[in-house]
Amino acid sequence: MDKTYSLTAHYDEFQEIKYGGRGGSSGRNRDLSGTNSGGGGLPRWSRREICLLSALVFAAGMCVILGSMLALKYISLEAQQDPHCRQDCQRKRSLLRAARFVQANIDPTIQPCQDFYSFACGGWLRRHGIPEDKLSYGIITAIGEHNEEKLRRLLLEPIRRRGPDSAERKVKEFYRSCVNIQEIDKLGSDPMTEVIDSCGGWDLVGAPPGGAGWETEGAPQRPDFNELLYRTQGVYSTAVFFSLTVNVDDKNSSRNAIRIDQEGLTLPERSLYLGQDEDSVKILAAYKALMERLLSMLGAHNATQKSKEILQLETRLANITVSEYDDQRKDISTMYNRITLRQLQRIAPSLHWKRLLDRIFHDTFSEDEEIVVLATDYIQKVSDIIKTTSKRVLHNYMLWRIVAALSEHLSTAFRSTIHEFSREIDGTERQLELGRLCLTQANKHFGMALGALFVQQHFSSQSKAKVQELVEDIKHSLDIRLQELDWMDDATKEAARAKLQHMMVMTGYPDFLLKPELIDQEYGVSHKPPISLLLYVKVIGCRSIWTLTLPSCVCNFFTVFPAGILQPTLYDPEFPQSLNYGGIGAIIGHELTHGYDDWGGQYDRHGNLKQWWTEDSYRKFQKKAECIVKLYDNFTVYNQRVNGRLTLGENIADMGGLKLSYYAYQKWVREHGPERPLPGLKYTHEQLLFIAFAQNWCMKRRSQSIYLQLLTDKHAPEHYRVIGSVSQFDEFGRVFHCPKGSPMHPVNKCSVW
Repeated sequence: MDKTYSLTAHYDEFQEIKYGGRGGSSGRNRDLSGTNSGGGGLPRWSRREICLLSALVFAAGMCVILGSMLALKYISLEAQQDPHCRQDCQRKRSLLRAARFVQANIDPTIQPCQDFYSFACGGWLRRHGIPEDKLSYGIITAIGEHNEEKLRRLLLEPIRRRGPDSAERKVKEFYRSCVNIQEIDKLGSDPMTEVIDSCGGWDLVGAPPGGAGWETEGAPQRPDFNELLYRTQGVYSTAVFFSLTVNVDDKNSSRNAIRIDQEGLTLPERSLYLGQDEDSVKILAAYKALMERLLSMLGAHNATQKSKEILQLETRLANITVSEYDDQRKDISTMYNRITLRQLQRIAPSLHWKRLLDRIFHDTFSEDEEIVVLATDYIQKVSDIIKTTSKRVLHNYMLWRIVAALSEHLSTAFRSTIHEFSREIDGTERQLELGRLCLTQANKHFGMALGALFVQQHFSSQSKAKVQELVEDIKHSLDIRLQELDWMDDATKEAARAKLQHMMVMTGYPDFLLKPELIDQEYGVSHKPPISLLLYVKVIGCRSIWTLTLPSCVCNFFTVFPAGILQPTLYDPEFPQSLNYGGIGAIIGHELTHGYDDWGGQYDRHGNLKQWWTEDSYRKFQKKAECIVKLYDNFTVYNQRVNGRLTLGENIADMGGLKLSYYAYQKWVREHGPERPLPGLKYTHEQLLFIAFAQNWCMKRRSQSIYLQLLTDKHAPEHYRVIGSVSQFDEFGRVFHCPKGSPMHPVNKCSVW
């Protein structure tokens, strides 16, 4: 029998030697003084034996010391003679680390040509579970967690710049107060109760009775409909009835525009209010129970009745809302409607639009001021609903929207109630840790300050330069692909290439993040009186583009790639380039391809909404896109079908991103030569690129969350993001020697870019 070694066994043996045996095991006791007791005892040694033993121990010790000194001297001399020694050793360690990462995640028992996602991610899926406080967990989630831990450590470090305008001080103090749960629990519901009372209380307590419409003349001073509308939209940044934002003007990218669109539902999708299937009925019941519970905790009388009335109003809003995956919401040119405030007042007369904008933007708007309305029909119907609904119900609905937005920041009791709702609808077993919630809020309110802390510690300028080189390779590949397309005519190709030339790709962080005084200015407005925001509405500058994507987050927005996503294992400067091109390279290619998908393709090289396609090329594009819609429509998860139309833009970008990263890597190899194989792996670097792409999306999801994902997420489930992309790319079949007609190498393929 083979002997099994364990630390415990060795420790027990050591104890027996040290103490001369275990007293009760032999029926005899050892006398450590050297005298015999009960027939036992230690033997007596002669003086000569003791001297010889001491000399032997001394000689052995000197040999060890001299040997160590010689070894260190040899290593030092070798390093001096070969300055590349340590660099080469570091390179070998990096290759070994990369090989271990890849090997640990794959499942070699699965044939790549049968199910590439399960092959590339099988090992990872087998080793990992879903944390109790998450709906899903994946490799990219783990990167986010590492970033969060880095940020939390930074936020708890001593404040170095303590001036009154110090952005560092503000973000650290904000975070520390947010996680102080003892003080938060002491306050209980008081902070929210104060908000509710300042807005007139539930049911406008003390107000004279009234029916539909506005407050009567001569009524006591109190918050009326327009006052509360201002507070929800302007003070608490909560959309009620509609959204009111400032965005780049779709038809003039050199300026911003006030934009009004449909919004006001608490649940994420209109169909959830309509009870069309068993899952939506279950979610709606859980939502009503949550509303009743929170209203009761906040002192509302007849909470059941109030909840019923609020839910009825939200259901009316759901009935006039157009689903985000409806074709109508994909054609921005049809939605776009630039009108004056005077025209808006005629379309929706139940709201005082000029007064609302004047107060929110601290300025005086002309009635000829132009704004963009993306849902004119919806806004008109909202005005009718407001006119015919009891002011008490309107009031309670707006208060509820504030409560729904802010309750997660209250005491443990409120957070536990919200978690019960989450567990019911998506299976989350444990509520989100307060520290993570507070980090999200710190990133929301002090994103640039937090990003500055992050990049100063965890992202070097050398990494930024290397990633920028990778970006240029991806752009070059896209330019070549555009020239080679056989379905696009020359005029459209010229416009498409011109658009690529104008694409501004920003990586890592803006340079001003390294200048603390400029970051202070970003948040200095809190120490000044309200300023006119009309100038902000009129002008857009380069710096504001960075505010769309915070440097510390793991996310991306069109052509902005923040430092937070440029982290191992999506990007590791010490990994082979095959893994970097398959990892972050495919994501960069994905974002660039968005400029030519069903949404981004509506904008020209200047970012303006304009038809730059010829009629023939656009018709061919739509035909190719329809092939992708049908491909993904045939994928199912738990007997639920993937919505190929809802996910079309992301699917086009996934396919395009993979192709661009592959061709960009071919360019890199031509310029730099082939890379060294990864130790212990049989895969070529071409194969490793595809494996890295797939491992971007190794992900586990709770089965309860699949329903909402398929209903609301514009990304396909991760399994199909991978196999949908690789199976439609001929080069994948060649690289992995897949038989023609196998699942990952079908005869007929869909392709746009």
